[in-house]
Amino acid sequence: MPNLKSAERRLRKSERRRKRNRHYKSMMKTFIKKVKNATTKEEAEAALKKVYSILDKLVVKGIIHKNRASSYKSKLAQFVNNFPTTQQAQA
Repeated sequence: MPNLKSAERRLRKSERRRKRNRHYKSMMKTFIKKVKNATTKEEAEAALKKVYSILDKLVVKGIIHKNRASSYKSKLAQFVNNFPTTQQAQA
């Protein structure tokens, strides 16, 4: 339990920020899973576009570092580019 009034305020602020950050990180992970679990390349590309937007917003808000967002983007783009087409999947 905080002893000072300012420490009580900091505790309340940090709890609100923690909840907000958890929400955004959970949302980010959910959309990344949507890209990885896509059944068609078109579906994966649409989900990738949404993930790019979300990652950029999280960088601006300071929730994740810009290099981490860049790393996610790179890995997911590589995944989508190597997505098997229907002819390759049937072979």
